[in-house]
Amino acid sequence: MTDEKALREKLRAYICKELIRDASYPLTDTEGIISGGLMDSFSLAEFAVYVEKEFGVYIPDSDLTVAKMNTLDQMVARVMRGA
Repeated sequence: MTDEKALREKLRAYICKELIRDASYPLTDTEGIISGGLMDSFSLAEFAVYVEKEFGVYIPDSDLTVAKMNTLDQMVARVMRGA
């Protein structure tokens, strides 16, 4: 999937429903998901597994950090680089 808009919405829906556990949460593109306490490191690992299964993009552990994966914008950019 190389359509960034569709990817962004699919990731947003997954994060809100499965990781934050509030499908109606109004997650913005630049909100600090981890630094804001919405996700923890276990959730970030779950996210990486989902991305690999859903999009065939492997995200190494070294990229699963707050500095690199704290916002939806960062997550989308990382998946797009690997696609």
